[in-house]
Amino acid sequence: MSDKKTPAPRRAETKPSETRSPSGAIDAFVRQARALAPMRGTGSGRLILALDATMSRQPTWDLACKLQAEMFDAVDKAGSLNVQLVYFRGFGESRASRFVRDTEALQTLMTKIDCRGGHTQISKVLAHALKETSREKVNALVYIGDAMEESVDDLSDKAGRLGLSGVPVFVFQEGHDPIAERAFREIARLSKGAWFRFDSRSAAELGKLLSAVAVYATGGFKALSDRNRPEDRRMLEHLHGDRDR
Repeated sequence: MSDKKTPAPRRAETKPSETRSPSGAIDAFVRQARALAPMRGTGSGRLILALDATMSRQPTWDLACKLQAEMFDAVDKAGSLNVQLVYFRGFGESRASRFVRDTEALQTLMTKIDCRGGHTQISKVLAHALKETSREKVNALVYIGDAMEESVDDLSDKAGRLGLSGVPVFVFQEGHDPIAERAFREIARLSKGAWFRFDSRSAAELGKLLSAVAVYATGGFKALSDRNRPEDRRMLEHLHGDRDR
């Protein structure tokens, strides 16, 4: 048998929708994603980080860029975490990177994205997570957003299917929109995940909770219990899922 390896087909991105944008920023994002090699290994967790990149999120976008690094740092010694960045914005734009285990690379991708006006596309995010976990197990989905402009019934159906697939959704709501809160709480409940509220003043707390999600994604309830930090205990209190997972 020849030792020569046949190059694997490039899978630059996973598209929650077929909508394409001529935007230079999006093109740059895709080029960066193609250059990133996914990190593989046994026992590693896979987490999808989904972000609402519509215009209302602009003030806290930089905060999200910074806090995602804490998810990697939290599992640096306990295991490996592979993260896929998903975002939506504008008129039907929705994009996903491949899974990466490089804090700086993911942060670079995020800083190339600017927020643009548009409606929420949470349904696409949930559908994408279902499709992704059908290929290879996804341990958790994190969604950060501030609004909901879609059918709650449709979102609930997809959230329930994620729950049956063992993919809890951890929803972090920015602000106090009551319509969004009702939908986000239901998504968390049906998927056996958790809902939290945050704002720019609670950045440190959000970062710690994200680190708890990362620990959960790599080791489940037991990893959270073993680490036993205040944020881990709070996460355990909010989780709707099966404690044996």
